[in-house]
Amino acid sequence: MFVLVVIISYYLDNMRKKVALALSCGGARGLAHIGVIKALEEDGYEISSIAGSSMGAVIGGFYAAGKLDLYIKWVSSLQRLDIFKLMDFTFSQQGFIKGEKVFKEMKTLIEDISIEDLPIPYVAVASDLANQQEVAFREGSLYHAMRASAAIPSIVQPVFYKDQYLVDGGVLNPVPVSQLKRNDDELLVVVNVNAPIPCQPGTDQLPAASALGRFEILLNKWGLSKKEQKHPVMKKLGFFETLSRSVDVMQDKMIDLTIKYYQPDVYVEVSRGACSTFEFEKANELIDLGKEAWKNATHSVATAPIEVNE
Repeated sequence: MFVLVVIISYYLDNMRKKVALALSCGGARGLAHIGVIKALEEDGYEISSIAGSSMGAVIGGFYAAGKLDLYIKWVSSLQRLDIFKLMDFTFSQQGFIKGEKVFKEMKTLIEDISIEDLPIPYVAVASDLANQQEVAFREGSLYHAMRASAAIPSIVQPVFYKDQYLVDGGVLNPVPVSQLKRNDDELLVVVNVNAPIPCQPGTDQLPAASALGRFEILLNKWGLSKKEQKHPVMKKLGFFETLSRSVDVMQDKMIDLTIKYYQPDVYVEVSRGACSTFEFEKANELIDLGKEAWKNATHSVATAPIEVNE
């Protein structure tokens, strides 16, 4: 009998160690996903399936390929000027950054690989504007999937693939829990780095602004723009500011519905104000922020009151 109890206990313990992981969009804030992944590993969890949107697809892709440490080493070495040099600006109504240069640089870290050959089940989500539908990459080129998923509308140029006009996965599925093929023995962990919550104490709070507005603020901060702007919140919103903030509100509602429907075992939140879309020079800080967010999320779960039905 004792042996049977030990076997059952061992089975249940290991069953709880497998994780189905959903990673949100979020630009540079997506580097916090790395911190969450590292914290999961340190706590003895095994990520057995992963789905990502935009930056979540990039981090998830490198992790699924077993090359996340290479990516961390590279991104942690980037300085502001390095990031600016990776922005292949162009005059286009579809987006002012081509987006090819940075992915070409990432290909020096690892060669392209077929998604179906990855050791961990992985899916990247993009949005097909022409057909108004979600596109899930479960096979084919990993880099192509990551590039399509990370095509931020109005900023990074879209990808044309099989008569599809593909942009950022966050447009239709900012936290792609629905694309996870989850097994019964997997915990569901969802990471949202666009949470409309205050920054944690001790971190800089980025004032509210649109994606394009934050990009302009960043150029000012880097000394690459002559325009002085002490306060990024404009008294009167322009076209892009109105559009971007509308998207933020829409994504917040979509994420709320997703969380309520799927009810993850652990829901990790990182503030949208943690950094701007392109502040990749904050890599180490953001990775640490992800680790702290994981601890806060698991602490909340552990200390949550138990509901008793009378």
